[in-house]
Amino acid sequence: MTDTEKRIAQQIELRADDTGAKTLAGYAAKFNTPTGIADYFIEQIAPGAFSETIKGDVRCLFNHQSDNVLGRTTSGTLRLWEDDVGLRFEVDLPDTTLGKDVGTLVERRDVNGMSFGFRAVKQSWDDTTEPPSRTLEKVEISEISIVTFPAYPDTSVGLRSLEAARAEGAAQNAAAARRRVAEKRAAMEQRIRGIRQDAS
Repeated sequence: MTDTEKRIAQQIELRADDTGAKTLAGYAAKFNTPTGIADYFIEQIAPGAFSETIKGDVRCLFNHQSDNVLGRTTSGTLRLWEDDVGLRFEVDLPDTTLGKDVGTLVERRDVNGMSFGFRAVKQSWDDTTEPPSRTLEKVEISEISIVTFPAYPDTSVGLRSLEAARAEGAAQNAAAARRRVAEKRAAMEQRIRGIRQDAS
């Protein structure tokens, strides 16, 4: 995924069954929760933003590292769904050194952060507020992560997103202005032609 942004999410909980198998659960993201992205903009996620992407192949990683795989939707070891609160997840920790280590770290509360990487597919901006407001209406994710340091957030990516959105907005405004000028010219030409036709 190009231009991937990362956001922290909520705390996670650990469950264990009688066999000792461990499952992590929680929310990878919450809806309608305005969050400040440094000093650049306020962001929130709209309900339904993940509805399409969670049908695909999503992995659960440790610290966003692709070689630290803890679960995967296509194998059934990671389960993702939306509810009224946000993007819910459950991941069955593997019987590996990494899985055992992560389970122990979460159980001890040494690690309790979640994060997810995403690419905005559809978004809206309100540039009348200070700072501007961004609503993520549709996103693509390829991974969620249990993280040691849920550092918040990648401000350089956030700044690029804001600049890109403003540039896009300026381009749309310019295009709209050009359309209005063209429409006025067309209307004037029609009036002139009508007058000429009447005169003839």
